[in-house]
Amino acid sequence: MDLRSRFTAELKTAMLARDAATTGTLRMITAKLKDTDIAARPGPPIEEPAIVAMLRGMAKSRRESVELYRQGGREELAAKEEAEIAVIESFLPAQMDEAGLQAAVAAAVAETGAATIKDMGKVMAALKAKHSASLDMAKAGPAVKAALGG
Repeated sequence: MDLRSRFTAELKTAMLARDAATTGTLRMITAKLKDTDIAARPGPPIEEPAIVAMLRGMAKSRRESVELYRQGGREELAAKEEAEIAVIESFLPAQMDEAGLQAAVAAAVAETGAATIKDMGKVMAALKAKHSASLDMAKAGPAVKAALGG
């Protein structure tokens, strides 16, 4: 089942269960998806990788909000954002663990023939091409830098 269908099915389930938090989050996701589709016009609607990237961006902005709410002593708002993060992340593919990240970085370094920190861009591009769905690029950067001796 593609992500668009999953959003619709999960929204119906949440509405029938009268789960207000999940319903609100799913409505927010579908609204953001619709906005993104409209921005992509006159071309076709966005594809799965772009939807995953959109979801990652939404989760990232909510993590930043949680941090700010906690600094401001607004624990109830932080809890609400964390509930939204949980719903958003349920649609994301599983993230690669630390051992998998190191193996992917080593393979990308070998594949690109990278030797110095100047080749970091090539390695990052290779990682993004092969593992964009399951790899957090923010964690990959420091791992590539360490592998290249930077």
